[in-house]
Amino acid sequence: MTNVYATPEKITMKAYLFKIAVEALESDGWRVERVPGSGKSSVRRITRGQESKVVSIRTTQDTWIAFPRLDGDTGWRTLDEVDAVVPVSVDDRDNPRFAKVHLVDGDEMRDRFNRAYDARKKAGHSIPVGRGVWVSLYLEDAIDPPTHVGAGAGLKHKPIATVALSPDMLSSVDEQDDDSQASAPSSGNVDGEAPLTIAEAKRRLAQTFGVSEASIKITVEA
Repeated sequence: MTNVYATPEKITMKAYLFKIAVEALESDGWRVERVPGSGKSSVRRITRGQESKVVSIRTTQDTWIAFPRLDGDTGWRTLDEVDAVVPVSVDDRDNPRFAKVHLVDGDEMRDRFNRAYDARKKAGHSIPVGRGVWVSLYLEDAIDPPTHVGAGAGLKHKPIATVALSPDMLSSVDEQDDDSQASAPSSGNVDGEAPLTIAEAKRRLAQTFGVSEASIKITVEA
């Protein structure tokens, strides 16, 4: 039986991963700035020489990233507005030791999410508009099962940085700074994404582990 805990430590880890992504971009020569008027806290403008991109930084503690569909199901919220995506993921969901930061072209990531969405709809999956569609960074892109379609961006694109996760650094993250609030889940709509429901979490976990939804038990601790 699988248990999922939304603890304060996990919220702090999201802030830590976001900080790692920003620092990795800066170490790679990019200047990282907020986008005035964006209203989306994961979105940054990165500039290096004459090159400039608008990116969305996505943190993940289970190696999957998500974007929600637009109202009207006409495209992707946030993903359709950026030139690139910066996923930052732990190396292992159960025993994380490192964070890996990738830089993936926006067109490629849109193609991956489009294929993932189409495959799941074709397979009869229920995907309410506004709900996040989740794609694995490190599973192989495959036709079957449908949840593997579009996967593998983290395999194709080597990390621009691999950072050891330090307990000391984790404890020093200020959960009240802007980046932490940008990454932390809340009861409201964060960065244009709908909150993950218990039912959706059970469905995704059941697909991941190949068990029935009745076998999944979720405990949330605040």
